[in-house]
Amino acid sequence: PRGLMPNPKTGTVTFEVESVIKNIKAGQVEFRADKLGNLHASVGKISFDADKLCENISVLVDTVKRMKPSSSKGIYLRNFSLSSTMGPGIKVDPQTV
Repeated sequence: PRGLMPNPKTGTVTFEVESVIKNIKAGQVEFRADKLGNLHASVGKISFDADKLCENISVLVDTVKRMKPSSSKGIYLRNFSLSSTMGPGIKVDPQTV
């Protein structure tokens, strides 16, 4: 399967092992976009309470908006949905986050 081998581009191959481990333990989350512009990210686990999930989602949305390229015009985040790994998506209005 694609994407499972270590890759310097994704940060899985590095000489700074201590700093990578420290970042991962601190809660660093990676997100990626596919060819269609869909953003994939993990925002929590089943053991998280609703407040923690809401906080993680709002931080992710703020980060994506902050990373918007200056050349990008119009609405950058149109809509999104939340889902479990293999579950159906639940649509969320980006204005409410």
